[in-house]
Amino acid sequence: MDGKDEEARRDRALREKSYRERALKILPWICARCGREFSGKRLRELTVHHKDHNHHNNPPDGSNWELLCLYCHDNEHSRGQDGEWYDEPIAGEERERASTFKPFAGLEALLKQKK
Repeated sequence: MDGKDEEARRDRALREKSYRERALKILPWICARCGREFSGKRLRELTVHHKDHNHHNNPPDGSNWELLCLYCHDNEHSRGQDGEWYDEPIAGEERERASTFKPFAGLEALLKQKK
């Protein structure tokens, strides 16, 4: 690891600590998704989620933040990854077309024949 990587990690940690402390001062200690309340030692399980996913957008009023528990935060980010996985075509391949099979296409005619 070179000095630049270490410095970048240190700067990131300081920035995160700064907005986390501000978020904990202005937002209720409740997960915005599941509604669980946090206090004491469990407060460390509450994370700051950036609504626009831009970690550099930290307005002083906290309008880009919401507090999420570790589980809801992981879920929020994995939903985006899952969406990217299923919504994006694979490079060089066409997206699969929706099925055109109609299982009941001739049913009405068959029912009329039996009468």
